[in-house]
Amino acid sequence: KLHSDLDKGVGTVKYTLSGDGAGTVFTIDETTGDIHAIRSLDREEKPFYTLRAQAVDVDTKKPLEPESEFIIKVQDINDNEPKFLDGPYVASVPEMSPVGAYVLQVKATDADDPTYGNSARVVYSILQGQPYFSIDPKTGVIRTALPNMDREVKEQYQVLIQAKDMGGQLGGLAGTTTVNITLTDVNDNPPRFPKSIFHLKVPESSHVGSAIGRIRAVDPDFGKNAEIEYNIVPGDGGNLFDITTDENTQEGVIKLKKPLDFETKKAYTFKVEASNLHLDHRFHSVGPFKDTATVKINVLDMDEPPVFSKPMYTMEVYEDTPVGTIIGAVTAQDLDAGSSSVRYFIDWKNDVDSYFTIDATEGTIATNELLDRESTAQYNFSIIASKVSNPLLTSKVNVIINVLDVNEFPPEISVPYETSVCENAKPGQVIQTVTAADKDLSPAGQRFSFRLSAEASNKPNFTVHDYRNNTAGIETRRNGYSRRQQELYFLPVVIEDSSYPVQSSTNTMTIRVCRCDSDGTILSCNVEAIFLPVGLSTGALIAILLCIVILLVIVVLYVALRRQKKKDTLMTSKEDIRDNVIHYDDEGGGEEDTQAFDIGALRNPKVIEDNKIRRDIKPDSLRFPRQRPPVEDNTDIRDFINQRLQENDVDPTAPPYDSLATYAYEGNGSVAESLSSIDSLTTEADQDYDYLSDWGPRFKILADMFGEEESYNPDKVT
Repeated sequence: KLHSDLDKGVGTVKYTLSGDGAGTVFTIDETTGDIHAIRSLDREEKPFYTLRAQAVDVDTKKPLEPESEFIIKVQDINDNEPKFLDGPYVASVPEMSPVGAYVLQVKATDADDPTYGNSARVVYSILQGQPYFSIDPKTGVIRTALPNMDREVKEQYQVLIQAKDMGGQLGGLAGTTTVNITLTDVNDNPPRFPKSIFHLKVPESSHVGSAIGRIRAVDPDFGKNAEIEYNIVPGDGGNLFDITTDENTQEGVIKLKKPLDFETKKAYTFKVEASNLHLDHRFHSVGPFKDTATVKINVLDMDEPPVFSKPMYTMEVYEDTPVGTIIGAVTAQDLDAGSSSVRYFIDWKNDVDSYFTIDATEGTIATNELLDRESTAQYNFSIIASKVSNPLLTSKVNVIINVLDVNEFPPEISVPYETSVCENAKPGQVIQTVTAADKDLSPAGQRFSFRLSAEASNKPNFTVHDYRNNTAGIETRRNGYSRRQQELYFLPVVIEDSSYPVQSSTNTMTIRVCRCDSDGTILSCNVEAIFLPVGLSTGALIAILLCIVILLVIVVLYVALRRQKKKDTLMTSKEDIRDNVIHYDDEGGGEEDTQAFDIGALRNPKVIEDNKIRRDIKPDSLRFPRQRPPVEDNTDIRDFINQRLQENDVDPTAPPYDSLATYAYEGNGSVAESLSSIDSLTTEADQDYDYLSDWGPRFKILADMFGEEESYNPDKVT
């Protein structure tokens, strides 16, 4: 109820309400100020509401007092039962657990106000599941209530749990949940055979390694606690059998280790032990976790194939044995009670089997063709034996026949030898060691002997020394050999074996004479090397030849240079235009011919520094070998030459070798003296060049040149 001090009760004041739930949850009487709830309240939905109220003048609509705020709190009542939010529960506990073993803790939630009264105070209890389990009323912890609960007796338990508020008092609300509890297995039970004796029947034809029966021990435990290991107890008959565990069925699988024979033994008895693989030490006091049973096996008689007396037959026969010779026999018999007759035949697979035959009744093997050890040393084939009463029952055995050797081949030198002997060899020197080989199969202890043939024994060149170990040495018998006298020696060596009959062969060895150094190292064995000088090595001979070739090249070059020098002395190069003055083989048109050469080329327009003196060598007076009558001077030529000579003497740029002295001076000591006619008192027309022919072949070209010029054009300028 709201009331304002300004309210006189005459209806001039109006009350208003605003805030949480105003108009929807709560309403107010505008005249009296009474507040009413217009619907049910739920504390768990909204525990309190905040509202605002105000008094307003009815006429002016103005607030008479400031707005006031107040809270309406919803008071709790016990209207919610406890709930198990995580239920239903699943739990497990090992079997045989002691009393009070922890199983699980459950928890219930009550939505009521825990701070007001006992509406939210929960108490737990078991409605179903006693006397096996108990629960703590306050904490909700479930524990075992009975000892030694056995999983093999009962495995699953369903427990109904109740949670009640108001501290469990009368009138409180309650909620329930289910807890499914499973007893987990422990190895508390040993394996047990359902019976003490197992009977098995096994055919004698069963194969080794095959399963012939199964036995099983029962273990009520589960999983790995029920895994069983089977073992055969050592004793009578147990060594023929073995037992393993089938991991899927935990059965003991009995297997055959050795073949059975009804005629030898008809029954076997042995014991089998079954035990757990994983033991729990808490239950050792219960007793041994294993059990034993007896297994009796009866062998069944079967119609079996014949059995050979040996697993394999080995025989021997000499090669070239006559056809039809018996070399051995195989034997097979029927071990069954009926004892049927046996027939033999060869298992034909290829043409090799046709070399032998077998007697179908007796089993004797004979040759069918002539045998050659060098062609085939061993034969391998199979013999089949079948019962007459049941031909489908057969057995097979392998037969190996070794062909023995008959000494029919003589021994020979094993490999071709390239034997050589030094020219400076000494007597008794071993030059070759030889070995022999025999195509026959040499038996143990066979020896080869070596010797010279009869015709070679009388020759004093070589001998054979038998070392008595199937080898021999070729030794020299003389001091030194000469390739010039004989390059090759042929030595016949006789080799014999020790078999019967004795076989021998004569092998001719070729021995080549070679040149060696003092240490015995071979230097040359070639035929052409015989004719080389004695004492010179190949390297020395090559060096001598190279020296000869070099000397020949030097001589040829020297001669070529001399000949070239002579040509340059007689004829100057055509490229130097100033040599036209003494170019003897240039035939001109005379004094009137100005087209033969450019006379201006002899003039030097760059002559300067006339006072510079050339350091030319003045040639000595030349002497002719014989006197000639004086002739008239050629004044034109002399004047021209003197003019040019003077110009060149004062020319500082002209080289010294360009002087006239270079062309007019031949040199001291010349037999022919000067050949120039410049300083001669006679003219060229008056000179006689016949004396050039008397100077020998080296002046023949010059003599022919001037002789032809003189006869052709006597007015030619030289």
